[in-house]
Amino acid sequence: QVQLVESGGGLVQAGGSLRLSCAASGRTFSTHAMGWFRQAPGQEREFVGFIVWSGGNPYYADSVKGRFTISRDNAKNTVYLQMNSLRPEDTAVYYCAASEAGRYLHGQNGYRYWGQGTQVTVSS
Repeated sequence: QVQLVESGGGLVQAGGSLRLSCAASGRTFSTHAMGWFRQAPGQEREFVGFIVWSGGNPYYADSVKGRFTISRDNAKNTVYLQMNSLRPEDTAVYYCAASEAGRYLHGQNGYRYWGQGTQVTVSS
């Protein structure tokens, strides 16, 4: 089992920044990649981006590209989501997820473990 705990959400004005953290524990050695998703009220969960533990550049959804940055700290088993130039439409619950298979990383089915989510609210 892998446990994921997100933190760092909150309320911010449009144009502001937040950094989310996702700390992984348990059988973290079994995971290949970490993803971020978000879900706004009344909408389906949306892919934000992912990063592979072993290296390589992160991948982002077009809606956040150039504004959001995913990074990792392998020693701490933690991934981060730096969110800049936030917009009201970025308001959502943000989830991190862990993939073991390392496939279908753009979709929810590619991830086995999920965190509880952290609320991000961007005011206009």
